Amino acid sequence: MERKTEMDAFGAAALTAFAVHLAFNQVVIKVTGGGFNPVFAAGVRSAGAVLVLLLWMYLRGVSFRIPRVALPWALASGLLFAFEFLCLYNALDLTTVSRSAVIFYSMPLWLALASTVLLPDERLTPRKALGLALAFSGVVVALSDRSGGHVSWTGDLLALLSALSWAGIALLVRVTPLADVPPEQQLISQVVVSAPILLLLAPLFGPLLRDIQLIHLAGMAFQIIGVASLGFLFWFWLMKQYPANSVASFSFISPVASVLLGWLLLGEEIAPSIWLALVMVAVGITLINRRPRKT
Repeated sequence: MERKTEMDAFGAAALTAFAVHLAFNQVVIKVTGGGFNPVFAAGVRSAGAVLVLLLWMYLRGVSFRIPRVALPWALASGLLFAFEFLCLYNALDLTTVSRSAVIFYSMPLWLALASTVLLPDERLTPRKALGLALAFSGVVVALSDRSGGHVSWTGDLLALLSALSWAGIALLVRVTPLADVPPEQQLISQVVVSAPILLLLAPLFGPLLRDIQLIHLAGMAFQIIGVASLGFLFWFWLMKQYPANSVASFSFISPVASVLLGWLLLGEEIAPSIWLALVMVAVGITLINRRPRKT
């Protein structure tokens, strides 16, 4: 199937649903942390995703062999993936979904900044500059807010490090031989590398199991199947069907939905400054990803 030149109704609905799906996953990670050590949970998620992806690739006839030229970059991507989720799971264990989401989903800001410096074809247009300024200011507002809810400097910093790691992975996929590797191979390299690292590090973060209940096991199954394997494969499929800038323009939905779901499902207190930060980050991301229409 050829890539579509414009976003259609199905694509818009699918991307909106996936953005909300990712936002809901933030709530699931937070809830699952009641039964699992956060780093152990991240490791189990990666290990489970390996099994699902191996079965998927076998049934779909996708090769398991990653080109030799891409192997070092696949390893680097896996290391960043491990660090990203070590930070994110601990961040959500220490702070609220709403605070973590505003900071974590600032990733397009850091990717755009790095791309402007490292990629000569990424020009800093006035629109992008305004978006960068707004998104950066929103992150500063979120970090500076110390009122209401469960506030943790460590949690905020970990969410920021997670966003930077995610941006690093996205940059690797753009500028290294990983760009020519099928999505399934990209994803399985990340979970294969991250699973043993996270599982080995998990005992350093406390007992592996907490007060585990059925809801925690259901949350883990959702993360393995609905997000870390089939969920991301669906996102890669959408990336193949629609223009990349159109897909990216929906990224503002995830932080908005995360804050709303944290408020609705977990009863989190959200200070006015966090709502302000959310608006600034969401508008900034939209401006960063928006491209002028060709005439």
